[in-house]
Amino acid sequence: MQKYVRAAALSCGVSMCALSLFVADIHQASAQANATYDFNIPAKRRLSALADFTAATGIQVVRPGAGAIGGTSQAVSGQYSAETALRAILAGSGLNYRFTGSRTVAIEAQGGDAGGGDGGLAPGEGIALDTIDVRGAGDGIGRGGVSEVNVTSADLERRNANDIRAVFRGEPRITVGSSLPMSQKVYVQGIEETNLAVSIDGSRQNNKVFHHNATTIIDPSLLKAVRVDAGVAPADAGPGALGGAIAYETKDVADLLAKDGLGGFLKTTYNFNSNTSTNNLAVYGRQNGFEALGSFNFAKGSEFTSGNGQEVLGTETNFVSGLGKFAYQSTDGHRFEISHEQLRDDATRPFRANALQIISGTATPPVRPYTLDRQNTVFTYTDTSPVGWWDPKFVLAYNRSKAAVDQYTGATLDTYSYTSEGITDSFNGKMENKFALSIGDVVTGVDFYRDGAEYIDRTYRTAEKANNLGAYAQARLTPLERTKLSFGMRGDYQNFEGVNGFSSSDQGLSGNVSGEYELTSFLIAKAGYSHVWAGVPLAENYVQNPAWNYGDGPKSVTSDNYTAGFVVPYEAFRFEAGVFQTEIDNARVPLYKPVTLALRAFDVQTRGFNLSAAYNWGDGFARVRFARTDAEIDGQPANTYLGQYLTAPIGDVLTFEVAHTFTQWNLTVGADVEIVFDYDKLLNPVTGIGKIEGYEVANAFVEYRPPSLSSLTLRGEVKNIFDATYAARGTYGLEYGTGVVRPLYETGRTALVSTKIDF
Repeated sequence: MQKYVRAAALSCGVSMCALSLFVADIHQASAQANATYDFNIPAKRRLSALADFTAATGIQVVRPGAGAIGGTSQAVSGQYSAETALRAILAGSGLNYRFTGSRTVAIEAQGGDAGGGDGGLAPGEGIALDTIDVRGAGDGIGRGGVSEVNVTSADLERRNANDIRAVFRGEPRITVGSSLPMSQKVYVQGIEETNLAVSIDGSRQNNKVFHHNATTIIDPSLLKAVRVDAGVAPADAGPGALGGAIAYETKDVADLLAKDGLGGFLKTTYNFNSNTSTNNLAVYGRQNGFEALGSFNFAKGSEFTSGNGQEVLGTETNFVSGLGKFAYQSTDGHRFEISHEQLRDDATRPFRANALQIISGTATPPVRPYTLDRQNTVFTYTDTSPVGWWDPKFVLAYNRSKAAVDQYTGATLDTYSYTSEGITDSFNGKMENKFALSIGDVVTGVDFYRDGAEYIDRTYRTAEKANNLGAYAQARLTPLERTKLSFGMRGDYQNFEGVNGFSSSDQGLSGNVSGEYELTSFLIAKAGYSHVWAGVPLAENYVQNPAWNYGDGPKSVTSDNYTAGFVVPYEAFRFEAGVFQTEIDNARVPLYKPVTLALRAFDVQTRGFNLSAAYNWGDGFARVRFARTDAEIDGQPANTYLGQYLTAPIGDVLTFEVAHTFTQWNLTVGADVEIVFDYDKLLNPVTGIGKIEGYEVANAFVEYRPPSLSSLTLRGEVKNIFDATYAARGTYGLEYGTGVVRPLYETGRTALVSTKIDF
């Protein structure tokens, strides 16, 4: 029956595509004139606000090619027409706007010093134009997906994140387990990130190195924004989006420097709990179309203390990362960029780095050295001044992750035997074009990847490989008044190679359809569905066995995602509610032995609902969010052992966030609270083991910028204010009891101070 439902849904998507294109010309004029959009743009830099305007409406904005649009715009929050929102953003800037097409608007000077950076233009004089790149604005990477979660540059700055868990703080649909950055794993609506299409600056990531390690470790200080497609993901998110997609974007020169010149900053943070010092130095410049950026981050410190007053073994900090970018943009808009990002975590960790201790009969040292290296190199070409239907993008990338782990023959470090290594890498790329229509746009393209997973032991080495070629198309349209529609398809062909010369190939189709309809001015309904074919996933390096028997060959993994909900936007208030479900079939998680389990696979299902409410008053906001996530493996409640690379027991999570800026004092204060409820679906009533305890943790900060020295930012914060003793939900082994697994506790009460100076 499901086969027919999927076929009907995909056929429906194709039919809607044809219908939408047919009615495009009929409805173009009325839709453009009468359409309203949902804006939630706080007071911010005007250029950044215009980028948010483009993200919300799909209307391209063109700006001066020389000089900068300066000043701060007022907040725009609620349902407005495009023209109303533009007038509010440009108010007081000395700039005007003019629609040059149904989906394009030009910014022009009224006269004088337009916006503080356009430099003495005569009244009515036009200015050289260049397209605002939403990606370059940091906040505007959103694409309007029905289940999209965006972490903006403002969110990252406010959270002052030092690990990936802090990046997603306040987002209960996204869970990050473990207190160690090098063993943190991300779960989106209960699905572990190796079942998502994860990219960094457009480069597909292949990071399934070792089940005790993180899968995608990244330095938050390098990030400008993150987009998460929870569940239903578009076709242009990339192959393998079984449970959605995560797109990390790192900082560009344009995010840090508004016009030609040189700049930089030095930021230092000190953590009093673990006596950890983190130092970030960045230097950047732009001149005559050339851009260069270099950023270096170094952190070193001792083991931290948990809420019970005990030091958590193996939690010292020894971390270094860097980002380098070089770009050239010609006067006619051709942009070429190459970036290289690299990080290294090298310290003594618990013997199994995702748990403080696993009680077993085998004698092992309590800690051992772990070294985790990851690098990502990306070349990108774009046309920042697209004409008509020509808006191309070309990406070519290579990334590599390496875990080196010491092995021992006994229970002490002096029984060292050898160092094993696991290496995963991916050579990947895509070439696509965006076709601008009067009612939206259509992206078409081709992509490829060549992924490898290799294990190097003392006496043998193994490797699995996968090559994939895909083609895709994704439409994002507003075919009728009050209606937004997104649908797409992709086809993939994969060749898989096993450890012992085995090879197989398969192909499949993926499709998605989603949309929103404005029932009234204060009620929007939305829903989406996707079917995903992802081929055969590579095995983790550290479980590969040269004697594996692949039998009749592996089955390709597939998934189905469903989501539905509604939004209530009313002036500065916004309420959302939704339900979701993800079903993954034949999710491969092999074991080293017996050798017949090279193709061990499970069926995984997660389901739940989420609620959120937010109020934005211009100088601040308040948000409350709740999510319930239930996960099953082969029809039984999921645990963290079988759930490795699949899912984890999550349950109910409630978060609060509030922040306010006192503009007259250049002072910002904020706080957040996370409440995670008890989870007892794994409870054994006979032994009493299996219940996962809940916890409450609160954080607060204050940030000040002296008026006499605007380039200086001072910040103080306290994490875990009430000194709770807890392990974050999603951490390995919480359900087994401390007699079997001693989990990694989070840091206890922690005071941090930081200073940042721009130059």
